[in-house]
Amino acid sequence: MAVLVFCNVCFCEPRKPTPRFSLTSCGHVICESCLQKGKNDECLICRTPCRTLFLSKQTNPDIQSLFMGIDTLCKKYSKEITQVSEFQEKHRKHLLAYHRQKTVKLEESLKKVTQQMHQIQCMKPPEQNTQLPFCSTSRNPLSIPSRKQNGYSSCSLHPSHPSASEIMESMEIDPVPSPMRKV
Repeated sequence: MAVLVFCNVCFCEPRKPTPRFSLTSCGHVICESCLQKGKNDECLICRTPCRTLFLSKQTNPDIQSLFMGIDTLCKKYSKEITQVSEFQEKHRKHLLAYHRQKTVKLEESLKKVTQQMHQIQCMKPPEQNTQLPFCSTSRNPLSIPSRKQNGYSSCSLHPSHPSASEIMESMEIDPVPSPMRKV
């Protein structure tokens, strides 16, 4: 059921001989008869400056929705929300399919490179089979070298730096000022 429309001044309802109704920018509904009694560009109810819009079937749908029943609005917006949701889901699936395909290609490339590395290592004579610094004995090309090999922490890819206090402890202090030092 639509919202009952009535004049907020004289409380008349729309009927065939009744004049047209207007909606003010401040949110009041006023019949044409009452609107003519008031001042131009001023609301009869709240006395604030306002604009008016005659209500008709040609009125903007957003304005018309103010006078629709809640059940009608729910059905209307439910359809719109469903369409938007389906549209977004379709695009999410499309993006997901793209990333899955890209992942499969990358995994295939990684597998080929790993096989090639294994073949190259198998082709070398045993005495010349020296590993590169970034390789490990465990066939995992992404493993991290140990701390003993290169001074890096096994938990981090950053070199370990001594703290300022450790540096100060290891320094020897010369009590003679620098201008008087012997060469």
